Amino acid sequence: MSEEKKDLLQTSRERSSDTIEKRSLRNKNRRLRTWLVILPVFLFLIGWCLGSFVPMPFAHQAQQNISTVIPMNSDEKFSNILEVMSEDWFFAKDIEDVSTRLSDQALYGMTKNDEDPHTSYMSAEEIEAFTQSINRNFIGIGVQFFSTAEGLHMVERVIPNTPAEESGVQPGDIIHGVNGVNVDGMTANEVADLVRGEEGDPVVIDFLRNGKTVTLKIIRRAVSSTTSEDTIEDHGETFGVLQIQQFGETTGDEVRAIMNDFKAQGISGLIIDLRDDGGGYLTALQAVMGCFVKEGTVVMSQEYSDGSKLEIKSKGQPFDNFDRYVILMNENTASAAEVFVMAMKELVPGTVTVGTQTYGKGTVQITRMFDDGSALKYTTSKWVSPSGIWVNNVGITPDEEVVLDDVLYETFLSMDDEEVFEKDTVSEHVRLAQMSLNFLGYDIDRMDGYLSEGTSAQLLAFQEENSLEASGVLDAVTYRSLLSKVVLAWNTDRAFDIQLQKALEVLHG
Repeated sequence: MSEEKKDLLQTSRERSSDTIEKRSLRNKNRRLRTWLVILPVFLFLIGWCLGSFVPMPFAHQAQQNISTVIPMNSDEKFSNILEVMSEDWFFAKDIEDVSTRLSDQALYGMTKNDEDPHTSYMSAEEIEAFTQSINRNFIGIGVQFFSTAEGLHMVERVIPNTPAEESGVQPGDIIHGVNGVNVDGMTANEVADLVRGEEGDPVVIDFLRNGKTVTLKIIRRAVSSTTSEDTIEDHGETFGVLQIQQFGETTGDEVRAIMNDFKAQGISGLIIDLRDDGGGYLTALQAVMGCFVKEGTVVMSQEYSDGSKLEIKSKGQPFDNFDRYVILMNENTASAAEVFVMAMKELVPGTVTVGTQTYGKGTVQITRMFDDGSALKYTTSKWVSPSGIWVNNVGITPDEEVVLDDVLYETFLSMDDEEVFEKDTVSEHVRLAQMSLNFLGYDIDRMDGYLSEGTSAQLLAFQEENSLEASGVLDAVTYRSLLSKVVLAWNTDRAFDIQLQKALEVLHG
């Protein structure tokens, strides 16, 4: 028995190497995911089979050089190979539940293809994590963090109304230890596993903040939210800010509750922040669109390989008190989020988009669940906007293009504790420090990685203002403090968000 679930799923966010250099800091470092990189098992097995027909003169004397012909029927072939690998393969003894491991590898290879990066087999653990990432419901403390390749883990965002916020965790804090375990050099998944736990149990985390260790005891609890709300007072007007991180199972209800709050406050101008929203469920999209257009309005159409079409319509009664909308988007706005953008642009007059080109995912997937908890996610159709536009591999161009500061598109590097860069040295770490100083408002004369007299003077000023050892050289403590200050400023000071500032300008007309 299997269960089929029809969703408009989020993008896998695969990136080419040259794109990686241009993507945002949040895109590159926010949440480092571990992907299984697997040589398709059938290639390995072909080589094994060929080898079995070659005499082996140096084999152990207790064994005979016998070649066994495996039946060519595909089902029998798979069963035979699985049996041999499970029972006779030398390394099988070292693998727990080797049959499941081998079967999964075969399925990964079968579903991996160049034509469609959004079709894939997922193990039970992977589909659970994938579903949690869309619905954003888990037992934990309520932070988003990114990890560098070398294993530095920095808090990027503290989710409102969570144990982390209540305990005083700040964006830019570096996770250094969890329950006494040093996590420097670990993967993001390993750190996340240490932080998660049973609801009501405490976790003790050592954070590095401005060169000092801050130890916080945080009580884990259920965290579930795909949205957040805020208001901005600007030039005598109050505007609402609705941020949608994912289109999850509860997003429709969350958005409607926020819109009711804004309505009660008499707000008529709304900023909808879809930056880094990778998409989600089709049902959530229909419910959210129901807040903005008349119930039953076609918000997208699915087109299948046989030429048939299916119209997807909004659900719910719209709000009539809003008259100005600005949508913030970037290169990570994808899938269901892109459907929302196109529907708003085509169906809601006056909607203006601000930011950068979106991802460009124009396909729809079905998730077929199996009894063992694993799943097959595969593409069934493409989607087009109400007017018939297909954004696949193209994306959506903003009405007002606003590119953020260059440092927010950089990939941060770790720096070893013993490393020090003095005047007249050249380093990538120095370049990132120069960009960080420039972002924070220091008077930087160059940003090419050469530690000049001017750079040294600004490093000295930063160190003095942040109670660090005032040396004018770039050491690991100063470097990490600079990176932390950039993340903290970006997440807590609206003045650094020039895309948001542009949205306010548009709302004012």
